[in-house]
Amino acid sequence: MLAPPRTSGDLDAPPVASTALPRGSRTLAWSFIGASAVAVGAAAAGPVWLQLPLMLLAVVSGLWAMAYAVRRMALPGHRGPWRMLLTAASLFFVGMIVRAVVPGAGASPPTSMALIPDAFVLPGYILIGCSFAQMLRRRRAADDDPARVDAVLVGLAAAFISWTYLIVPSIDLVGLSPLRVANSFFPVLDVVLLVLTAQLALSGGARQPSLWLLILASAGMFVGDFLFMLRDGGVAHVPQHTIDVLFMAIFLLVGAAGLHPSMRTLTEPQQIIVKDLSKVRTTLIALLVVVPTIITALRPAGSTMNSVVSATLCSLLILAVLARVVRSNNSRARAERATRRRATHDALTDLPNRELLTETITHWADRAAAGEQEISLLFIDLDRFKMVNDHWGHQVGDELLCAVAGRLSAQIRAEDLVCRIGGDEFVIALASPSHSALAESFADRVLAEFARPFELSVGNVVISASIGVAKAQGSARALELIRDADTAMYKAKGSGRNAYALFDTSLRDEVRDRMNLEQALRRALPRGELSVHFQPIVDLATDELDGFEALMRWNHPTLGAVSPVDFIPVAEETGLIVESGAWLLRESATQLAVWTAERGPGARRLHVSVNVSVRQLRDRTIVDIVRGVLTDTGLGPDQLWLEITESGVMEDIETALATLTELRGLGVTLCIDDFGTGYSSLSYLNRLPVGIVKIDRSFVNRVGQDGADEPIVRAVLAMTRAMNLRVVAEGVETEAQRDWLRDQGCDLAQGWLYGKAELPENLTTWIHRPVAA
Repeated sequence: MLAPPRTSGDLDAPPVASTALPRGSRTLAWSFIGASAVAVGAAAAGPVWLQLPLMLLAVVSGLWAMAYAVRRMALPGHRGPWRMLLTAASLFFVGMIVRAVVPGAGASPPTSMALIPDAFVLPGYILIGCSFAQMLRRRRAADDDPARVDAVLVGLAAAFISWTYLIVPSIDLVGLSPLRVANSFFPVLDVVLLVLTAQLALSGGARQPSLWLLILASAGMFVGDFLFMLRDGGVAHVPQHTIDVLFMAIFLLVGAAGLHPSMRTLTEPQQIIVKDLSKVRTTLIALLVVVPTIITALRPAGSTMNSVVSATLCSLLILAVLARVVRSNNSRARAERATRRRATHDALTDLPNRELLTETITHWADRAAAGEQEISLLFIDLDRFKMVNDHWGHQVGDELLCAVAGRLSAQIRAEDLVCRIGGDEFVIALASPSHSALAESFADRVLAEFARPFELSVGNVVISASIGVAKAQGSARALELIRDADTAMYKAKGSGRNAYALFDTSLRDEVRDRMNLEQALRRALPRGELSVHFQPIVDLATDELDGFEALMRWNHPTLGAVSPVDFIPVAEETGLIVESGAWLLRESATQLAVWTAERGPGARRLHVSVNVSVRQLRDRTIVDIVRGVLTDTGLGPDQLWLEITESGVMEDIETALATLTELRGLGVTLCIDDFGTGYSSLSYLNRLPVGIVKIDRSFVNRVGQDGADEPIVRAVLAMTRAMNLRVVAEGVETEAQRDWLRDQGCDLAQGWLYGKAELPENLTTWIHRPVAA
């Protein structure tokens, strides 16, 4: 499996193993938070002499907590943002010392000496902003567009309040001096920090205690700086004690955020889930826009600059809300397009699916009725695709499906459509002038394309396809056309695969009859309509009865006797053969046990031969079923023969070999049925654990009178004799055939010469047949 691509947020954070948090870290964090609350309360309401020691203790404790967070709490690749916060706090501490030590640095109103501590404090603000920005990037919270816009709204509202109640009154009082310009940077920086903090708070992902502590610290910083500027600008009387307590709390809040175990979530990627706007968030957005607008409207007109800045900030607020509306609309449109594409396209191959195919055919049908156009569908099913999945796994199967999708897409015209509508089923839709042979020629081209190997990760793979072609003119109904093409595809598959077949209306009758047959077959076993007929198998050398082949027969109340040629393939395709085959096995073995008891201990040991389908071989429970049958009936394993066809085994040779080996391990005899009509490969025959080979009746028909197939049968007999296998000749109908087979050394025979398959009650003569002298 391929690893997911790394994003820009991962570039400076190499993958690290999960590192355990220090023991007792949660207890330490909450203890620190509790002690901080007590300290802040004591500083706010305690005696004057206690304020300075508590202030120093709070600052030192906050710095220690941040340093501890960098060293012990943060993961090695995630320490950058916390180092920045620690450095910023250290710079603030230096600024505080300078204000206290340097004469005039802390004077109010400020003098030029205030620029000295500001030289330390301003870089601290910049580092805090960089720290928050890195947290946003690492959390990938910047991907949350609504949160970004809402954070800008918070920033614009804060900027408006700062401008209206802080900067403008300060300018009106003292003028625009160079020192005032320097001091005016504080509210601007606070606004930027508010924007970043608001985006951290409003974006999706985990909102753990550490995040809330940082949010409180940022809000406290904004309020503290706001009050500080009001005091220094002479706009309002604010006690220095109040400002000191606020900044004391800020140090402790940031330190507590670093100590809490949830601090790691601030630098880890979070899943961003955009939800519906809550009532609280909607109210907040409304207030952020309405309040500044009302203030602007109610305040008396001031200077031109004041009016311009206020109007600009209000306009930006409105534009931000408009941007949010536009983004929300665009996001919904993208989501609808994505949903529509997922609904109309296959997830694996990205081809159109059945829904889009249906819509396209319906649209074409309207045009075809007016323009004498013909709609053609090529229903393509990959032959034996299951073998690819079983042999190489589903990943290679998916790889093959994508390769088929690409090759089919390369063959169509711009106006055509290629779709994947099922596991290994594709459809090509064409529109062409009536009575053209476009579909047929296209089917030939597709078959030729499948003759070329597909280059996959496991090497070159060749797979064939069966194609059904259906056409319609004028008012074509999509579902009917797809059904007709599907029906024609099954005709092509039934004709030997790797071919195409055209649909004609007679196929509908065949499909209807087949469906009726299938439904009736599903009820046949519970209703007792199935029976077992037995055909004798005779020892050619002695003319003695050696055993029987058990054959399933179906007698329907209204259909009468249904030919096995008709219902056995249906049972195979639907999987009903697994249940009915197990029933046949039990019934046959039970009957043989009855006959064995009737014949007595001195009689020749008979066998019963039962056909096993490829579906039963794939269903590994066949081994347990056989074991149970032998146990229940008391038959010897050598009395049970299981017949398999060459072609059935070759459909999935590895699975079949595993099952056959287990069956042979039980002691039962395995037979290759209809030998000569399938693969007939000596190498495969040598691999299969079989003891009997049954020569198909098509070869036996032409022996005994210098028939054309006599050399073939002689070769088979010689080969099997060399491999120490016994041979059963099927379809023996004449004495000449019997005598010729006996002369060639054939072991056993069955056919109408000895009798057709009969119910057990009609075989009494065979069971009690005297042994020839």
